Amino acid sequence: MEGLTNQIKLKEIIFTICMTFASVLVFAQANNKHPNVIIINMDDMGYADIEPYGMTGIATPNFNKAAEQGMRFTHFNAVQAVCSPSRAGLLTGCYPNRLGLAHAFSPTTKIALNPSEETIASLLKNAGYKTAMLGKWHLGAQPPFLPLNYGFDSFYGIPYSHDYWPVNYDGKPVEEGNPKAKHPPLPIYEGDKIVATNTTLDDQAALTGVLTRKAVDFIENNKKQPFFLYLAHPMPHVPLAASKKFKGKSDIGLFGDVIMELDWSIGEIMNTLDKHNLSEHTILIITSDNGPWIRFGNHAGSTGGLREGKGTAWDGGTRVPFIVRWPGKIKAGSVNSRLMTNLDILPTVASFTHSKLPKNRIDGLNFADLLLGNSTAAVREVFYYYYDANNLKAVRYKNWKLVLPSNSQTYAGTLGKDGVPGSSQFLPVKMALYNLAHDPGEIYDVQTLYPEMVEKIMQYVEEARADLGDELTKRKGANVREAAQIN
Repeated sequence: MEGLTNQIKLKEIIFTICMTFASVLVFAQANNKHPNVIIINMDDMGYADIEPYGMTGIATPNFNKAAEQGMRFTHFNAVQAVCSPSRAGLLTGCYPNRLGLAHAFSPTTKIALNPSEETIASLLKNAGYKTAMLGKWHLGAQPPFLPLNYGFDSFYGIPYSHDYWPVNYDGKPVEEGNPKAKHPPLPIYEGDKIVATNTTLDDQAALTGVLTRKAVDFIENNKKQPFFLYLAHPMPHVPLAASKKFKGKSDIGLFGDVIMELDWSIGEIMNTLDKHNLSEHTILIITSDNGPWIRFGNHAGSTGGLREGKGTAWDGGTRVPFIVRWPGKIKAGSVNSRLMTNLDILPTVASFTHSKLPKNRIDGLNFADLLLGNSTAAVREVFYYYYDANNLKAVRYKNWKLVLPSNSQTYAGTLGKDGVPGSSQFLPVKMALYNLAHDPGEIYDVQTLYPEMVEKIMQYVEEARADLGDELTKRKGANVREAAQIN
């Protein structure tokens, strides 16, 4: 009788073990089909502002770790070199001018991202994900044009850049007559309600820490279900501010302190994923919305020798860091020189998460096969550099870039220092052809040597003008949708 009892107990133990293993297997399969997604989007962080891309003078161990454990792209471009259009492109997979969007939105801008547009958040929410946004939105200044109306279950952050307030870049209140005097104190939103305001640089210094702690809380509170977190850090956009823990810690001044604090933030998020055994089930993307605002001198970052910066269609404005980590799926320590843009994040994430693509046309391409190791995967060959209202400034084809005649901002003037901006000017730009494989600084015009390449790229120029329009040539695009109007 005792032997029979022992046999029953043994069977019960074996059954329990089998059921536990099956549960773990089902959980693992579910997580492989629906991996968590975290996108961390910096503000104005230049191509060479972290060590994996050539920064000197600042230690960035956590950016380094992310690159060592994932894939680093060397020719990744934001769709435009300014905040609002770049963020629209990332979240929707569309050229922002296709959506009727241009320029950086101010508190009084009368357009917003149309809520009818599907975003990464709305796609993943429909696939059963818990979605959250933290940080800088910049696609609509007030309800109902804040993140809750675009697929996010929760939002905590600021509606636009943190320099839209009645304070100078050095932290001193602006004088009467200054355009910034018309701006309200910087609002902090939770959902659709203002819960606080920032009025001093000390307030701004708390942003990175507060957003990081809220990101950690979100991960821990949702670790048992698929989640999507979009963390849009307001830094290192001016005005720069670092918490007491990091202020004065770098060898290159306040800008370095800010980068060190952002590096700490990356570390906190990766450590949280490791702590809860979520790293292998989480796609972590780290990038920036555009290049550095060079006229701020030592309060701006570095392009690593790329031409110009934010506010231009030169590569210093659009080419930014891009690191994607997914342990066990994406080869650790790999480097990729293929052309990719932030338009391509949406369809790639949709593929990895088995989510449906938007019903309306998008411009992003699916890089999933390339990221998973298929080095011959056919992906992006062409990229349109639009800027201003809807000016087609250049077109890239593979390693070739044809710059079209226009006026362009240049920072070839006096640089600023310690929060006081320098000057910039606008100069005419002639048509030129650059081979970015040999000339990443866009210095040597080779159009007379390669007329056949000019002719080929001009075919793409005409395609872009017919599709999206071009203010420079007074062309209206056939496939442009309308932005939302704010009353």
